[in-house]
Amino acid sequence: MQIRLTLKPGQPGTKQLVDKYGDRLVCVRYRYDAARQKRYKTAEIIVEESSWIPPDAEPAGDALVELVIGKTEGALQQRVREAGGRWNGVRGVWELRYADVVALGLTGRLVKGGI
Repeated sequence: MQIRLTLKPGQPGTKQLVDKYGDRLVCVRYRYDAARQKRYKTAEIIVEESSWIPPDAEPAGDALVELVIGKTEGALQQRVREAGGRWNGVRGVWELRYADVVALGLTGRLVKGGI
């Protein structure tokens, strides 16, 4: 199906749905099915509302981020060092570019709110 038109509440073609759903109406779409030779009018409505805290934005690839690596994880420390990471003794964390953290599969070791 192809969407050819998306309307916001209040635009011509949405009046009956605005009357029916009120503020819960998000948009009205006209979809076309060439195989069945049909046009469909669909409505997107809000069915539930709850509080939500958005996750922190993902850092840029070249941003320096902090990692926690245990003192006994020498092999992992070496891999981070080879990728350009450095030990920050003052903060007690490893620092590495975010793109390298992703490449090494170490995103689970990121320090929240670091650097």
